[in-house]
Amino acid sequence: PGLESKCKKDECRFKLESFLSKISYVSGDYSSLETYEKLGRSIENIESGRCPEAGRIFYLSTPPDLCSQIVSLLGASGLVSENYEGMPWRHVVIEKPFGHDLESAQKLDRELRSVLKERQIYRIDHYLGKETVQNILMLRFANRIFEPVWSHEHIDNVQITVAESVGVGHRAGYYEQSGQLRDMFQNHMLEMLSLVAMEMPVSFEADSVRNEKAKLLQSIRPFPIKDLSSYIVRGQYAAADGLAGYTEEKGVAKDSQTETFVAARLFIDNWRWKGVPFYLRSGKRMGRKVSEIAVTFKKIPHSIFSPIRAEDLSPNVLVMNVQPDEGLSLTIQAKQPGPKLCMGSLTMDFKYKSILEEEEFPEAYERLLLDCMLGDQTLFIRNDTIERAWTLLTPVLEAWKQNPALCPLHKYPAGSWGPDAVHALPWMEKHVWRELNI
Repeated sequence: PGLESKCKKDECRFKLESFLSKISYVSGDYSSLETYEKLGRSIENIESGRCPEAGRIFYLSTPPDLCSQIVSLLGASGLVSENYEGMPWRHVVIEKPFGHDLESAQKLDRELRSVLKERQIYRIDHYLGKETVQNILMLRFANRIFEPVWSHEHIDNVQITVAESVGVGHRAGYYEQSGQLRDMFQNHMLEMLSLVAMEMPVSFEADSVRNEKAKLLQSIRPFPIKDLSSYIVRGQYAAADGLAGYTEEKGVAKDSQTETFVAARLFIDNWRWKGVPFYLRSGKRMGRKVSEIAVTFKKIPHSIFSPIRAEDLSPNVLVMNVQPDEGLSLTIQAKQPGPKLCMGSLTMDFKYKSILEEEEFPEAYERLLLDCMLGDQTLFIRNDTIERAWTLLTPVLEAWKQNPALCPLHKYPAGSWGPDAVHALPWMEKHVWRELNI
C-alpha cells in the first residue's frame, strides 16, 4: 500500500508539472491594442509546430463593464477571426451579469455581435453545468411515467429555492450595484424554471432546447406593478447570533436599500401550466446552503381508506436537489408495518455520490468548458432568453426605484429563512413554503 501511494503521488506530480509547463502569462492594459497584438504573438508561438489549426477560447473573467471593450479589441487584433465555415474556431466565454436591465442587455448584445457571430458567444451560467439541473430534461423526457402528469391537471405547485448561508463577503462592491434580483433571478432562477416548465424540444440539439426555453420565458405572466407586494417580497439580512447585518459588511453603505433576499409568486400563461403557482426564493445569510426544485402533486380526489380522508394524506413530492447533495427524491404514501390502515409517507432517495464511490464529483465549470471546446451551446444562454428575462424583471427594478413603498424592504435575521412577510405569498394560494431545516 505504501508503494502504491507513492506511485500515485509521483504520477500526480508528473501530471501537474506537465500541465504547469504549458501555462504562460501575458500582461497588459485592457484598453491597449498593443496588449492584444502581444497576446496574439504569444499564442502563435505556442501553436507553432504543435497545432496550427487549434481552436481558441477567450474566457472573459473580468469586470462586466470591460466586456465590450475587450471583445472589440479582440476583433481589431484579428484574434477572434474565423473563416466562413467557422474554422479554426474562436469562442468567447462571457460571465454574468449580462447587462443590468433590458436596455443595457440589448446594448451589450449589439456590441458583441458587431464583432462575433452568435455561434462564437458562450454566455456561461455555472448552474446549468450541475448534474441535477441537466438531469431535469433527462427525467422529464427520457421517462414515460412523468410526462403524462407534468401539467396543471396533476401538479399543485412548484417551488424553487436557492439559499446561501454566507453573506455578501468580498463582493460588496459588485453586490451593491446588483442586488439579489439581478444576481440570481435574472439567470439561475429563471433558467431552472424554464427547464422545469418548458415544452419537449424536437431534439437535444442546442437550438431546439433553447427555442423552447425562450418560448417558456415568453409565457410568464408579467408582474402587476400596482399590486407588486402580492407577488414579490424583498428583504435584507440583519445582524443576529453574532453574524453581521448586510449594512455592517465592509463596502456596504449604512443606509443601503439593496435586497439580499427575493421571493416571488408567478404564473405561466399557457395550456400546460394554467393556474399552477411557481414559488421562487433566493437569499444570502439563510439557514443553510441549499438549492432544490420541489414539484408537489395534487392530493388524491377521494380516499377509500375510511376513516382516513383524502385531505389527511400528504401529497406526492418530487425533489431535485441541485446542491449540496445532488440527487432526487420522491415521496409517496405507502403501507407501514402494523394494523390494516397503518399508512405513512415513504421517501425514495437517490444521491449521485452513492454511485461515484471515491471519485470526485465533476465541477460544473469543467463540463461547460468541455462543451465550449466541443462547440456545444446547449447549456449556454442565448441572448433572446436574456432579453425575455430582463423584460420580465426590469419593470420590477424600476418600480422599486421609483416607488419603494410598492414593495417594502423587509429585514430578516441572519441565519433565518427570510422575512416573515414571505409566508404570505404561498398562503394566497393556500400553500406553504417547504421546510428546509433538515
